[in-house]
Formats: sequence, structure tokens, C-alpha cells
Amino acid sequence: MTQKVNRQGACEHTVLTEQLRRHIPGACACRQSLPDVEGLSLYLLNPDYPQQELTADQFRAVLNYPAYWAFCWASGQVLARHLLQQPGWVQGRRVLDFGSGSGVAGIAAALAGAREVVACDIDPDALEASRANARLNGVRLAFCGDYFDCEGEFDLVLAADVLYDRENLPWLDRFLERAPEVLLADSRIRDFSHPRYRKLGQWQSSTVPDLDESAEFRTVTIYSTAPRNAQP
Repeated sequence: MTQKVNRQGACEHTVLTEQLRRHIPGACACRQSLPDVEGLSLYLLNPDYPQQELTADQFRAVLNYPAYWAFCWASGQVLARHLLQQPGWVQGRRVLDFGSGSGVAGIAAALAGAREVVACDIDPDALEASRANARLNGVRLAFCGDYFDCEGEFDLVLAADVLYDRENLPWLDRFLERAPEVLLADSRIRDFSHPRYRKLGQWQSSTVPDLDESAEFRTVTIYSTAPRNAQP
């Protein structure tokens, strides 16, 4: 279900493009390599969007449909790179990718040797994007539309850019109800305190396609609840 053209920024995935265009006029889903995750590509919003000035109605439509899945956010890139560089976090384990969006973290976990990866997102379009991106990268994911409906226990929960609002901080405890370990990457909230989460480090990255975000949102912190001091 793809259509391929050669010029940069042109539509490559028909279904995802149709999903975008129901809300965002003139948008395309095109294959893009990730500058910070070698060898991994995703179908994302065309980097030259918009090519013309939006009308007021069109601008409101874009705001009312925040297609998070059509971007690979800085935290997702950093978490995916971390998993590929240190596959011991996921090898042979059952992993939940919470708020999967484009699916980048879950795809990286699968590439790094996870036994099973479940991509979870309340947005059906995000799950469709995760399916398409998993196929693009030659891996298989399972899917769940509601965190509380995901069956069974997990060895590890992955979460990237899900703390953007402080009202989401209760998820820190909810993750621990489903898995003994959590890897969380975030660039928005920097000062939360939780007895089970510790900082692993900070890395620089940016959103793809580039949103020209301020420098503060390009610094990504990874937190872990691993019960051991050493990384896997």
C-alpha cells in the first residue's frame, strides 16, 4: 500500500498520507532517515510542509489534530539509539512501548533483540504508523490501543516524551505496576523527583522533521528504574 516517487519530500505511504490529509491539507508521509539512529527510517511528515501559507481554517485544523506520530521527537531518537547501542536492556525480554507514536522506540527494541514488543497508543493513526514503520524496518510488533487493556506482564516499559504535562507524572507509578523496570526519555520536564527513578545521562538530539525547537527541548534525559547500579 505504498506509492514511491523520487523527489525529496514526496508522498511515499498512501494510507498514512490519507490520514494526515483528513486534517492537515497538503501533508505527505514520506520515508526519512533518522540522523541520530543509523540504519533506522520512518514514514514522517514531509520536511518541506507547509509549502504555502495556510488559511485560518487550515491552521485551526492542524492545531486540532496534533499528529504526534508524524514526527520522530528528540526523546524518541535518543531512546532508540540507547537501545541499539546497549541491547542488553531488551534482549530476550517482553517490552511495552507506551505512547508509541511513530513506533521508533519499540522498533529499536525489536531490532535489539526483544522477545516481544507491544506498541501502545490511544491514537489509532499512531498505531497504523507504528505498523507501517515496523514493516519498513523489517520487524514485527504487537499493538494495543489502551494501556489498561494490554495483557500480561512486561519485563520493561519504554516511554519517550510522555511527561510533557506535569499532570502525567502519575504514570511513573503506573508503569511500575506492569513491569519491574522502566526506561524513560524526556526533554520537557526536568525536575521531577521519584525514589525509583534515577538519571542515566543527558544527550542532544532534535525532532525529525526539524521544528526549529528551542535549545532546551533538544536536551534529552534518560531515567531508569533498574534495580541494579550497572546498566545491562
